[in-house]
Amino acid sequence: MKFNLNLSMAIVASAMVAVSACGGSGSSESASSESTAAAPPPAPVEMSLEEKYKDDPIFIKGSELMGQNDCPSCHMLERKIVGPSYADVAAKYESTEENIELLAGKVIAGSVGTWGEIPMPAHPTLSEEDAKSLAQFVLLLKK
Repeated sequence: MKFNLNLSMAIVASAMVAVSACGGSGSSESASSESTAAAPPPAPVEMSLEEKYKDDPIFIKGSELMGQNDCPSCHMLERKIVGPSYADVAAKYESTEENIELLAGKVIAGSVGTWGEIPMPAHPTLSEEDAKSLAQFVLLLKK
């Protein structure tokens, strides 16, 4: 019986220590604000580039042009295949009129050396306007 009384007293004492260590003596408002401040912020939900720009007119037009041409054979939005991903190109070049002209020219004339030794074939039948739309689309895709 004495053992049970000692055990009971030890349990009650442990509970009191735990309550006071957790801030049980303060008001419930301060305890909840402390626990909220200590919690790490939720991780941001990463959105794909396709989800991010799905309503953008430049993205819509560029996606249509990409589908009408052979671009998907070598490029993807966020993953390298044969050529760089569009996101990698966007990371390398600022979205300026000069870079739009430069990239449009590379699409029409073809290119080699910027991203390795595999050449990008020329697209001489593509209009300059469509090539510029493709370049604007690519440069839109900054992460």
